[in-house]
Amino acid sequence: MPPKRKSAGRPPKSQVAVNGAATKKVKVNHPSHCTEPGVVLTVGEGDVGQLGHGDEMLQRMKPRVVADLPMCISVVAGGMHTVCLTTDGEVYTFGCNDEGALGRPITDEDTEPFSPGKVPLADKIIQISAGDSHTAALTDEGKVFLWGTFRDGTGAFGLTSYGQTSKQPLHIRLEAPVIQIASGDDHLCMLTIDGDLLTMGCGEQGQLGRVAEIHAVRGGRKGPAILLEPSRVHCKRIRGRGKPLFDGVWCSSYCTFARTRDGDIYAWGLNNYHHIGLTNREPHYMPNAIESFSNIKVDSVAGGQHHTVLLDTEGKVYSLGRVDYGRLGLGEQTKESNVPALITDLADKHVTSIGCGTSVSLACTKQGEAYAWGMGSSFQLGTGDEDDADTPVLMEGKQLQNRRVIYVGAGGQHTVLLAVDK
Repeated sequence: MPPKRKSAGRPPKSQVAVNGAATKKVKVNHPSHCTEPGVVLTVGEGDVGQLGHGDEMLQRMKPRVVADLPMCISVVAGGMHTVCLTTDGEVYTFGCNDEGALGRPITDEDTEPFSPGKVPLADKIIQISAGDSHTAALTDEGKVFLWGTFRDGTGAFGLTSYGQTSKQPLHIRLEAPVIQIASGDDHLCMLTIDGDLLTMGCGEQGQLGRVAEIHAVRGGRKGPAILLEPSRVHCKRIRGRGKPLFDGVWCSSYCTFARTRDGDIYAWGLNNYHHIGLTNREPHYMPNAIESFSNIKVDSVAGGQHHTVLLDTEGKVYSLGRVDYGRLGLGEQTKESNVPALITDLADKHVTSIGCGTSVSLACTKQGEAYAWGMGSSFQLGTGDEDDADTPVLMEGKQLQNRRVIYVGAGGQHTVLLAVDK
């Protein structure tokens, strides 16, 4: 059992608090921040409102534009909710709000979560991320706001070291401005302007990269504060060059991938299908340099429950991990591998964005085409049927005919797209 909350004492300097003290004012920027405005389209299952098409449209077989949204520069899919970032730096959400993932007041649970609504944030937001039951937002001054809750194998255990959940944005007090955020199902990673990587949330599968296995389940005898207090990930020395400074971070459901300024990829977390690139199947609680990625100049990483997709700097796509339902896009492959394999069906394309859901994968090209592969049972592939696809298939639909897709992402049973007019 986690320890009882102490009745007194000053909170740690990085504790979460409503409208916390302002961080050092500095304008932040990172290549992961989207800037091209477009419209949001969704497809798949929408039984709890994650499609944003109202309470009478609970499923879409082909992508459809979400109405009543301003122009957006980013959209991300949580497990059962969707988060949109407008050109004005405002955040809109829709979908499941059982544990506060929408971050806004809901007066009518029957209708309001099914349509976009604005999150009450005074700061200008430049990046968003979402997990199963939490949402995070990064401001142009490097502040991070967080709402909802983290969960583990026994249920919800809050956002703060005291186990507090929140249905409104909470400000995380940190010493340095943050330039990039990334969410797994139940953990959050924050890359600072100094190149440090901070993590918080569930650590059961090793996804925090800084908590030993003995303390991974609700912090063990140390209590949940060790998991929920944002803290720095430490790496071993690299060939005598001192600690690695990071310039990119990405999360899959239960894993974290980080790139150093030298281009090396480190990873930690669940590895039961070799999907972090290591040969054994054990979870890894501390960072490992991934040698199997060393021949790829990684631009970005996406991952689902048990698979990983890589995009290199030349627009080529690779995959590794679990093969079921065709989620790797490699055809009738029957055995997983820790070595990334080139997806040959996309080899003649220049891919600009990749995304993953639980058992699906997505990519969009420089020409604005969207491709999907993997499990099709929720119409998540946008092909109009529920067939699985073991190689990439072109996503088509009337509302895509005159649009160019610039971003793809997926949640548990739904897919999100950002597109611009041709």
